[in-house]
Amino acid sequence: MLKILVCVSGGGTNLQAIIEKQAAGELGDTKIVRVISNNANAYALERARNAGIEGVCVSPKAYESREDFHKAFLSAIDEAAPDLIVLAGFLVVIPKEVIQKYRNRIINIHPSLIPAFCGTGYYGLKVHEAALERGVKVTGATVHFVDEGTDTGPIILQKAVYVCEGDTPQELQLRVMQEAEWEILPGAIRLIAEGKVQLG
Repeated sequence: MLKILVCVSGGGTNLQAIIEKQAAGELGDTKIVRVISNNANAYALERARNAGIEGVCVSPKAYESREDFHKAFLSAIDEAAPDLIVLAGFLVVIPKEVIQKYRNRIINIHPSLIPAFCGTGYYGLKVHEAALERGVKVTGATVHFVDEGTDTGPIILQKAVYVCEGDTPQELQLRVMQEAEWEILPGAIRLIAEGKVQLG
């Protein structure tokens, strides 16, 4: 069984997509063993509770130094002993200690077709605002492995989404989630669970 730990900062719509695909038997032999949020008020923690999944908050604000937070974050991961860490809208830079210990076992969903609109500063609505400002006709989402860079790890899956005339950033964000993110993030988990994607 592939034990999955999901990290999320906000509403947890990608987490919900994973939970639902798993409940439908579409993720193979997998189990979500823990959800970690850096935000005690994240609705994602409520989604976890509703699904009978342990949810914990590890917030940088609760620690005197970033180093102390990093230790607590790694400890919260280690306690769950996951095979795969899924970043599903997690707005915290992953400490190098975590990347080193779980190398090639951390994946992230990014709301654009990498290498477009990615890297430092591109997250959430900012990605969609940039896409609309640039005037692209096609955007999408990418699932990739996490390395020490920002959105620089090897790509696992991508899916394109058309931009519609008059889209607001919010409308585009929702369409990218519905048509791409909620499909390819569970899809990448399934491929990894089936041993069809691996590194190192």
